[in-house]
Amino acid sequence: MAKVLMIGAGGVGGVVAKKMAQNHVVFTEFMIASRTLSKCDAIKSEIEQFIPTKSVVTTAKVDADNVPELVALIQSYKPDLVLNVALPYQDLTVMDACLETGVHYLDTANYEPKDVAKFEYSWQWAYFDRFEKAGIMALLGCGFDPGATQAFTAHLAKHHFDEIHYLDIIDCNNGSHGKAFATNFNPEINIREITAAGRYWQDGQWIETRPLEIAQDIYYPKVATRKSYVLYHEELESLVVNFPTIKRARFWMTFGDAYIKHLSVLEGIGMTSITPINFRGMQVAPIEFLKAVLPEPSSLAANYTGQTCIGVQAKGIKDGKEKVHFVYNVADHEQTYKEVQAQGISYTTGVPAMIGAMLMLTGVWKKAGVWNVEQLDPDPFIAAMNQWGLPVDELAGIELVKD
Repeated sequence: MAKVLMIGAGGVGGVVAKKMAQNHVVFTEFMIASRTLSKCDAIKSEIEQFIPTKSVVTTAKVDADNVPELVALIQSYKPDLVLNVALPYQDLTVMDACLETGVHYLDTANYEPKDVAKFEYSWQWAYFDRFEKAGIMALLGCGFDPGATQAFTAHLAKHHFDEIHYLDIIDCNNGSHGKAFATNFNPEINIREITAAGRYWQDGQWIETRPLEIAQDIYYPKVATRKSYVLYHEELESLVVNFPTIKRARFWMTFGDAYIKHLSVLEGIGMTSITPINFRGMQVAPIEFLKAVLPEPSSLAANYTGQTCIGVQAKGIKDGKEKVHFVYNVADHEQTYKEVQAQGISYTTGVPAMIGAMLMLTGVWKKAGVWNVEQLDPDPFIAAMNQWGLPVDELAGIELVKD
């Protein structure tokens, strides 16, 4: 039915490719492309070994920082959609290539410049008029958080509230990989996010906090009660725009004491810095060196145990009465490894990316311009989550996150 070019061959890319192969009625052909061809070939080999599929799978080498190279590959392969699971630094070059070739675009994380620890949607939102004029669609941040969390918010607004006043997104990884210190996705992106100042939305303005300054114990249904910390996360930026009744919006994530201790030491000695230093005649950012010595996130999968729980709690008004409602998913690391040879963090990001691409390709989500997930109908997305391995549960009347 459709042809997809997927750019990126990390842990998330492996999940997306295998879920596309499972969904071969929609994804009849797809290409896996990356700077490192051997990674693409390894994913293709795993598909051939583990996934019964009728999809035609090919691979290619491409530099996602190079627009002419991207354009040449797109023109040669002629996909219906480019699915970008490369690094956030490369979002704009891939979008430029899609504009030049007239092809739909999807990513899982918003753009951030490599030399500044800052991420926001403004750079990508600025493409709206050009995508609309070209008659093509760009879907931003279609992973889990961002992505499914925005669909959950839209679901809450559509089915449970007349006005959402307080929104709390909570993310727990209650898993264990047996390593002293490792990150569950790209170490450079992960550490930049955590060591940045926290921010949350309150009464029409952003409130900035010190990194990991605000914390509370939160009960994650079916999983555990875990200490959770306020971070700034990108979906907050679009949610407070698209749901203007929100008075306060926060994002919470769990971290173990050992993780925070290791991170504090690394930050204290300068290893998390993005500012290049001169090392033996070369300019090297310490965080890039740290990334090179830490375990590759996809290597954690085989020995991962435990669960993730990610959800959205909303408080607000329905039919003139106050209410609270929680929508969430629980995923199991061991089960995701059995299915697609990946740990749960990669799985929860990769499955929504496949679903978003499917909805675009089948015309369920079809809208020229640049869009965030919450601006589209959440019902088919959540139905697909239940079908493709991320069952959605709900809790009514129980306040998990306190004021």
